[in-house]
Amino acid sequence: MAILEQLREDIKTAMRGGDNFRRDTLRMVNGALKQAEVDKRISLTDDDTVRILQKQIKMRQDAIEQYKVGKRADLVEKETKEIAVIETYLPKQMSDAELEAAVGKIIDSLADKAMGAVMAAAKSQIGVAADAKRISETAKKLLQK
Repeated sequence: MAILEQLREDIKTAMRGGDNFRRDTLRMVNGALKQAEVDKRISLTDDDTVRILQKQIKMRQDAIEQYKVGKRADLVEKETKEIAVIETYLPKQMSDAELEAAVGKIIDSLADKAMGAVMAAAKSQIGVAADAKRISETAKKLLQK
């Protein structure tokens, strides 16, 4: 079952089960997915869906940082729980060791060791198994060696 279909089924399940927090979180995410479909005039693939889910997580992580500065522990907890719900729809992420090995192979295979070339190759080969920030940090670390 596609990620988008699973998410929409889980909204119904949460409604039936009375899980209001999960239902509301999934509805917000579904709204973002629908908006992307309308804006781009396409049907979302699983890769598109994963990118949007990662963006939703990133938005919540940024909000958590702001809430910590504002000393709003209640909102930090809410955003953290939302991230946990969204992460259940993402594919398994690479461990740090796996990511380092994959980026190392990519760097070795490239003639141009520039950061931009490494990032472009890494994003296409690694895909959604790691977010761009982790790929970037790993590439920087390996390129400095």
